[in-house]
Amino acid sequence: MAEAVFAHTALQKGLQSRFIVDSAGTGAYHIGEPPHPRTVKLCTDNGIHIEHTARKIRVNDFDEFDYIFCMDDMNLREVKRMKKSTKNSKAIVKLFGEYDPQGQITIDDPYYSGEEAYRDIFVQITRCSEAFLQSLEL
Repeated sequence: MAEAVFAHTALQKGLQSRFIVDSAGTGAYHIGEPPHPRTVKLCTDNGIHIEHTARKIRVNDFDEFDYIFCMDDMNLREVKRMKKSTKNSKAIVKLFGEYDPQGQITIDDPYYSGEEAYRDIFVQITRCSEAFLQSLEL
């Protein structure tokens, strides 16, 4: 969801050409799978194109991307641990929720929750996307 919402937000602001946006997990649970149907429906209902195949984060991601955002502390610790094994990585690793103007630092995984949780996370990710772009002063 975060990948699609951020890409859409950048597109709406005419900034899509400045970003390569991708998503990856720290676990191998869903490799090769499409986004969850509730995520697809929510994005589609909000006019957001979503097309992704799940993958696990790779060591070369730390050289390929300027930012690697995590959704929660557990993933942040794992990604920072992985970054230590890279040399001269340019990637800034942090929680995406640090950009939430409402101060909700953790972006919870709505997978085991209902529709309302998906909507709440969608709204939070939208806030974070807009605030991050604003922070870059593009």
